[in-house]
Amino acid sequence: MHTLIHVTHEAVQKVGGIGAVLQGFFTAKAYNDAVPRSILVGPGDAGTQELLAKVGEVLYSSLGGVDKGGWESKLRPIQDRYGVGIIYGRRTFRDRTTGIESSPEVLLLDVTHPNMDRLGDVKRMLYERFGVRSDLYHTWEYEQYVRIAGPAVAAVQALGAAANGPAVIVAHEFMGMPAALAAIEQDSRQWRTVFYAHEVATMRRIVEGHPGHDTMFYNVLAQAMARGKFVEDVFGLQAPFFKHALVSAARFCDAVLCVGDHVMSEMRFLAADFARKNLRLAYNGVPAYEVSYEDIMQSKSRIQQYTENVLEFKPDYVFSHVTRMALSKGMWRDLKVLWHLEKKFRETGRTGVFYLLSSELGAPRKGHEILDMEGRYSWPVSHREGYPDLSGGEADFYVHMQKFNACARQIKVVLVNQFGWNRASCGMAMPPDMDFLDVRKGTDIEFGQSIYEPFGIAQLEPLSFGALCVVTNICGCAGFVEKVTGGKPVPNVLVADYTRLPAGNDTLDNVLSIGSRERNRAEEEEADRVADEILARLPRDRASHEKLIRSGYELASKMSWEVVCRDYLLPALEELT
Repeated sequence: MHTLIHVTHEAVQKVGGIGAVLQGFFTAKAYNDAVPRSILVGPGDAGTQELLAKVGEVLYSSLGGVDKGGWESKLRPIQDRYGVGIIYGRRTFRDRTTGIESSPEVLLLDVTHPNMDRLGDVKRMLYERFGVRSDLYHTWEYEQYVRIAGPAVAAVQALGAAANGPAVIVAHEFMGMPAALAAIEQDSRQWRTVFYAHEVATMRRIVEGHPGHDTMFYNVLAQAMARGKFVEDVFGLQAPFFKHALVSAARFCDAVLCVGDHVMSEMRFLAADFARKNLRLAYNGVPAYEVSYEDIMQSKSRIQQYTENVLEFKPDYVFSHVTRMALSKGMWRDLKVLWHLEKKFRETGRTGVFYLLSSELGAPRKGHEILDMEGRYSWPVSHREGYPDLSGGEADFYVHMQKFNACARQIKVVLVNQFGWNRASCGMAMPPDMDFLDVRKGTDIEFGQSIYEPFGIAQLEPLSFGALCVVTNICGCAGFVEKVTGGKPVPNVLVADYTRLPAGNDTLDNVLSIGSRERNRAEEEEADRVADEILARLPRDRASHEKLIRSGYELASKMSWEVVCRDYLLPALEELT
């Protein structure tokens, strides 16, 4: 393997899951030893050029008149041909724990004013060769990555990516597919192409859009595939959805990498072509930290002090959920489980607090805004609708939280709708030495009961600190845990199954009819079972807590990015070259 080219919207800045994957790759010794050259490709403008300068170095920019090394002679012809701006440089990735550092190349393309003739050639190629009809899609999400396709392939070629043998283009999700298809069309001897399925967009839309959510969908998938049916046979025409068109075109790639077992099933559910495709598992990695019991208890003590400052009681247990404010995260299920657990706590006198760290906004609230809300109405215990406080989705969830807190005695719920976990970000009630890692180290339970979760790194981040991680069976991370443990139970991970149905639901028509009523019934029954399991597993003393810390670290170590790269990613890629 000589060169891997990662096409992604997170080439410069971590936005979500793909950014976490890139951080894992570029700070893994196994990856850096095996891959001598990596290039990150994505959209760019003056703003992303500034970001690149902060996290690495800008070597060339047609936007800013930078040329450190005579790159213009290679890149100017591509700018002129395609009507694009080009930014080229390096981005540095570091792992503070291991000290591993690497600086892959970065190629950014400003496609604001493309050469329309060349763009027309790309769109014609997408239709005539791959059946992707650009005339159906009038959204910038689609248009931007089609505009990138031609100049991206030409630019990495000009940079010598395929000079020493075939280069591998890794299309991270739908965003990278136009470039991968352009490479296939150009010269299959120079390129190998991989679709990296961090999700299956078609299936996510169905799961989120149907009132039966995962309870319906995964039962339907099993019944339909057993009968030789595929997604459009069951859920109708999907072609008008541009992501479906691009993901379906992954059948033309040399291989497909799937971040979870369910993602692999979902890819096969797309069409018959994928049943015969080279699909390989490539799980995400999980961070593993070796810390002492005393260090963990210090973090928990800080959270308990914060709770006492804002709620005037010191909880026995700390629960958390760090997530995006999105329907797929199934946060209402957390309240269902907590309600059953709260009633059980009444019998024992134990207390708990649940911190939901989630914001719908794309940027943190300003420090003075937080201080004002804290002073006027005791944010984050109390909230008000409208900026700078609750956005629409946050307000909807807060209604359910208010009901819970009005009825519950032993457990209270707090929504921290702010990025960061320190005094500067969250107000004067927070201890001055608090930071975000305290949430990970100090929690007893991390919830992550998603209705759609291709993997779920965040759900397992507190694993090596002895936390109990509550996930759903459709989460990709649950499959990785099962693979590592050989299917044996592990005390640190509790898997909830909201797809379990009563006997008799064994026909496709039956499971297709599942709606919110049937799902709610399944959720209530499973939430009660999960609460019982939590009660049985929560540590009662130092000895039981230390045992969870040891078993959590041992498990996390077997799920690290080193393991993922060595055992999954690299073997799959080596088959292509």
